[in-house]
Amino acid sequence: MTNFQVYRKTLSYSFLIFVVDLFGLAVLGGSAVAGFFIANKSTDKAIIGLIVGFVIGCFLAAFISIFITNRIKAAQIAMMTKGVTEDSLPEHTFSEGFKEVKGRFGKITLFFFITNAIKGIFRQLGRGVTRFGQVVGGDVGGGIASAVDSAIQTLVAYLCDCCLGWMLFRKDENSFKAACEGAVIFFKHGKTLLRNVGRIFGIGIASFIVIGGIFFGVNYLVFMQFPGWFNTLVQEIIEANQRAGGDPLPEFITNPATFMIAAAGFLGIVMWSILHSVLIRPFILTGVLRNYMAAGIKEMPTEADFKELDAKSPRFAKLHSKFDTK
Repeated sequence: MTNFQVYRKTLSYSFLIFVVDLFGLAVLGGSAVAGFFIANKSTDKAIIGLIVGFVIGCFLAAFISIFITNRIKAAQIAMMTKGVTEDSLPEHTFSEGFKEVKGRFGKITLFFFITNAIKGIFRQLGRGVTRFGQVVGGDVGGGIASAVDSAIQTLVAYLCDCCLGWMLFRKDENSFKAACEGAVIFFKHGKTLLRNVGRIFGIGIASFIVIGGIFFGVNYLVFMQFPGWFNTLVQEIIEANQRAGGDPLPEFITNPATFMIAAAGFLGIVMWSILHSVLIRPFILTGVLRNYMAAGIKEMPTEADFKELDAKSPRFAKLHSKFDTK
């Protein structure tokens, strides 16, 4: 199967994730707006109500992400992994993906909780790639090193998804061991996997300009119909800052017109982030995942690889200690 065929067959998960993400965003925004209006009616500190509502919304959105979105994402990656490793997918791909992760909720949830450790390992291993910038020296060398490091950090997010794919592929292994194997694959084949960075950045920038620009314009046109809301909100922000004795706020915050533009831009970025993550990123991930899985299957990580990485990454050594390899 080609990358596009695997992407197309697993696109139904992306639409479901999009719906759930929109629901989470609506919960977050609705909670913040509700807090603002409730506090505005009962007290003169509406900005506090906005903040409290926003915090409550963040908790609710996190709950949705952990218990719903992550499960859908795992089912999608399970089918992507199956497609790129077996070169075929079942007829009823959508239902089969959930069957694949059924009964493994705890293991998958654990994986998402140790993702930060995996990111730390990848970052430690990736820093070595930037050392040539220090050799060049000066501003040019620093700029090169910074650019390479930024590319690595972007790739890390994809590698974490690949690690989940590897864990699902190695379904009978301990989650911590599977995560360590994923780090080994990056370490041994990092240069090959870095070739995906051009595709990641190119498609990402193009989608940001198109999707972000469209939603910025739509948001701004909608906000222009409710100028009173922004006048009230800006006044509340100014008064709260004065009560707190803070420094003068920048004009883009104190001016309702510029604040409206900033809010439209912020929501445009949020909507781009959701659509890019749900619709465009999976296509990129399919190609990265194919290379990643092929590298791991061709040269299966060994205990000797684990010990080698123990010396190079303290984070890896800590994760390695969580499972018994004997």
